[in-house]
Amino acid sequence: MSVTILGIESSCDDTSAAVIRDGVMYSNLTANQNVHIAYGGVVPELASRAHQANIVPVIDQALKEAGIEVSEIDAIAFTRGPGLLGSLLVGTSFAKGLAIARNIPIIEVNHLQAHVLALFIREKKSERQIPEFPFLCLLVSGGHTQILVVKDFLEMEIIGKTTDDAAGEAFDKCAKVLGLPYPGGPVIDKLAATGQHDAFQFTKPIVPELDFSFSGLKTNFLYFLREEMKKDSEFVKLRMNDLAASLQHTIISILIEKLIKASELTGIKNIALAGGVSANSGLRSTLRDTAKVRDWNIFIPAIGYTTDNAAMIAITGFFKYIRNDFSSLDVLPSARYGI
Repeated sequence: MSVTILGIESSCDDTSAAVIRDGVMYSNLTANQNVHIAYGGVVPELASRAHQANIVPVIDQALKEAGIEVSEIDAIAFTRGPGLLGSLLVGTSFAKGLAIARNIPIIEVNHLQAHVLALFIREKKSERQIPEFPFLCLLVSGGHTQILVVKDFLEMEIIGKTTDDAAGEAFDKCAKVLGLPYPGGPVIDKLAATGQHDAFQFTKPIVPELDFSFSGLKTNFLYFLREEMKKDSEFVKLRMNDLAASLQHTIISILIEKLIKASELTGIKNIALAGGVSANSGLRSTLRDTAKVRDWNIFIPAIGYTTDNAAMIAITGFFKYIRNDFSSLDVLPSARYGI
């Protein structure tokens, strides 16, 4: 029996809809909100308003691109959280309304869990290697940095997490200090490509076990720039690429060192990346190099599945559907919704 899932993602500032049938992606569309660039970050009220304007046309186009009628949908998967409450409310409410109209079930999805399960999305004309259980997943995004032991599609254990800022926040906030546009992570990555990664040394916070901390690095980076700017007001402009490369190298080193430790402690050599920061070219390259030395089997998502997208929500909904894991219509969105 064929299973068709409509996925809706609205956790932050991207409105996304996707159709997955039997684990294969038929469409995955996203409407971005460029209005936030002028503010240097996402404005929650503006985000929720934009979701209201975008959600109907995005879902309509996702169905058309998939060549699937709304009557063929077996269930609607939606992001329950974590995320911005106003944004989540738009997606949750629409999912409920459409489910009632079509008399089909809804499936709540954890946004972080979905990032991991994006590794299992199949496409019509391509075959990608998928992880075998158990595997370790380094989940890195703007709001979260975690190391997970993934035991099954719906069974994940957090064995390491950030104690303060996430890696993505460190990229974006340090980029802002440099005067770079939002979001700063991709800009840092681009500049780092032509910089010297060992030009400057920045703080690597000492955190026990497998947890992370990036607040100390941010502070060290800011104070370093202040001191150098006192000596030469053109310092940042003249050394921008080296600063970007050194900062990126430091963040990646922190992430990979903890991942190595996690692999040694668990004995697991199947290693995956997930989340928005997994698009970073330096992180992807460093993981590949580390894998060769440590004999790891690595799994890196396609760039299109690293950022927030509805295909990851739909694939998670698919796995929950085949286990009859449905939600009641009184379910509410949750800004803090842990794995």
